[in-house]
Amino acid sequence: MYKILDHFDVDHRLLYLRNIFVFSMSFLIVGMVYFQLVKADEYVNMASNNRLRVIRLLSPRGNIHDASGVPLAVNVRTFEIKTYPMNLRTDEEFAGTAALFARHGIPMTSEDLKESVDKQYIAPYRAVSLAGNLTLAQISDLVMDPDFSQNLFPSPVWRRIYPTGALVAHVIGYVGEITRDELEDQRDMYYQAGDIVGKSGIEAMYEESLRGVVGEQVVEVDSRGRRLRNVNYNDPQKGNDIKLTLDLAAQREALRLMEGRKGVLVAMDVNDGSVRVFLSSPSYDPNPLTWGISLKAWSALLDDPDKPMMNRVIGGAYPPGSVFKVVTAAGLLMENVVNTKTTVFCPGYFRIGDPPRTFRCWRRSGHGTEDIYGALRDSCDVFFYQNGVKLGIDKLVEWGRDFGVGERTGIDIPGESRGTIAGGEWKRNRTGEPWYQGDTVNYAIGQGYLLMTPMQLALVYAAFANGGKLVVPRFNSEKAPEWRDVKVSKANMDIIRRGIRDVVERGTGRLAGTYGVEVTGKTGTAQNSQGDDHAWFAGYAPADNPKYVAVALIEGGGSGSSTAAPIAAQMLAYLLRNDA
Repeated sequence: MYKILDHFDVDHRLLYLRNIFVFSMSFLIVGMVYFQLVKADEYVNMASNNRLRVIRLLSPRGNIHDASGVPLAVNVRTFEIKTYPMNLRTDEEFAGTAALFARHGIPMTSEDLKESVDKQYIAPYRAVSLAGNLTLAQISDLVMDPDFSQNLFPSPVWRRIYPTGALVAHVIGYVGEITRDELEDQRDMYYQAGDIVGKSGIEAMYEESLRGVVGEQVVEVDSRGRRLRNVNYNDPQKGNDIKLTLDLAAQREALRLMEGRKGVLVAMDVNDGSVRVFLSSPSYDPNPLTWGISLKAWSALLDDPDKPMMNRVIGGAYPPGSVFKVVTAAGLLMENVVNTKTTVFCPGYFRIGDPPRTFRCWRRSGHGTEDIYGALRDSCDVFFYQNGVKLGIDKLVEWGRDFGVGERTGIDIPGESRGTIAGGEWKRNRTGEPWYQGDTVNYAIGQGYLLMTPMQLALVYAAFANGGKLVVPRFNSEKAPEWRDVKVSKANMDIIRRGIRDVVERGTGRLAGTYGVEVTGKTGTAQNSQGDDHAWFAGYAPADNPKYVAVALIEGGGSGSSTAAPIAAQMLAYLLRNDA
């Protein structure tokens, strides 16, 4: 009896639930038919008659100034013509817009417009740019044209200009439209097609700080694209300004000193790494790259045999020649291969190997008997040949690393080369050949496989000037100074400092001492497989209380004594005379 009642009760409940389910489904189906079929036209009209449009408002980038507040990168307001992708669909609409632009001196074809819209397309209600870099006069002329469609509208934008042109191009860099690869690589999804980003220099290194925060305007428009009301508005926020350590007046002086030459002139505070002068010659004007450059002009710039876009200060790797001898000297002294009493007789050549190979001193008649002081003062190759072989390549490489050879300096702009520290393992991996003693002979005087950037050499000489700190060079004045200690003892530092002071007082660098300041430094003449020898000078001033280090490199300049030394010395004199 009880079991029968239980089954009856369960069946009753299931029937009840089934009826509810059937009723609910019937209600949903009727609703779908009503809204999607019966009322379809009405809702389509409502959607087309009142639409939301989203306009992305790009922020002005932060300005970049030199150490005295002189503007190096600023913004100007220009205009662009925008539309919504949904309002520009047919070939006739593209052709009409292209014809309108052509009448007002804007050379864009229908195909150009289609490509631009496709590249920027995200959603039909997000505005895209059709033409940019327009002046107020051009915009006024356009909107007065009877054929100017209500689906087009002008929008103010900020564009970058560089008032100093080519003078600081390798420091500041330039901005340009973001590429497809850059869009795919971005982590924070901040950018969209058509946005402007830093491409090189400070513009690229500090992109996140300089770019600011984009704004957004949401408007409601009717079926003709006419604005009905603003729904929402978020102001764009300007990017942060950056003040550099660079001295524009000193940079102009560097340009004067290097006029007509290919090479580098760089100067830096020896204690905190703040870069005061940074000249890579020749240079280029970044303004056309920012505002739009033709493919022909871009190709000509890249193919220029003088390589104006190459940042020689940090991207050029050169054999350092005799300016490297201070590193070799540090290794010789620290490993007790030589001391102040060690002497070598220089007959003008050095022979090594079986059969013997002859390596010449730069002074063919020889220097006679030289100690460590005289070898540095006279740049005696034979002294460093003979003792470099005793030290060995492994120790030479080890002491090179202590001074940052083969490492990036950490300067706050991109594009830095490590150079080549070489050594036995490096040569085997690269050439499959063993390291010979002749390779060590060349290495000891900064030749052979060894390559360094001028910035790396500036740090080496700054370390001797400041008592043993390998500083990190910097442009951003708000960036805290950084350094690490080198392993050379104070006593051995003093020996090398005395030797390179003698270089200027009575050695190969005497011309560097004729400009009213006491300079300490080293000349160098490095063999160049592409032509005439490169001329080097690296040094600091004042000799007793160093403030600045300077490095001059003249490509194909011949003798460092006569070509590079006067340029570096004049740069140091200028900085000290005008020091605030």
